[in-house]
Amino acid sequence: QVQLMESGGGLVQAGGSLRLSCAASGNIFNIDAMGWYRQAPGKQRELVAVITRSGTTNYADSVKGRFTLSRDNAKNTVYLQMNSLKPDDTAVYYCYCNAQRSDGNWGLFWGQGTQVTVSS
Repeated sequence: QVQLMESGGGLVQAGGSLRLSCAASGNIFNIDAMGWYRQAPGKQRELVAVITRSGTTNYADSVKGRFTLSRDNAKNTVYLQMNSLKPDDTAVYYCYCNAQRSDGNWGLFWGQGTQVTVSS
């Protein structure tokens, strides 16, 4: 199985910054995309940012220019730097990856989620 360990959530004032980390471990042969989704109370889960193994990134319009996603392939880890945070960024942030296991099968794997709360 593949496990994703998230860290870095918390409470911050509007305008502040947080950095989320997500490390994948376990039965991993290869990882393609890694990224983050978020879900606010009463809303659907939405894509925040995704990065391919080669480093190509894609961001939600709502976070462009404020969030930066990076990746360390040697550590199977992604980092989401969140700057100029707004109360609307308050949500549970979920890390995910599209990984190939040693048996050759690909799957989509999720972390448990980390809470980000931005106070006004």
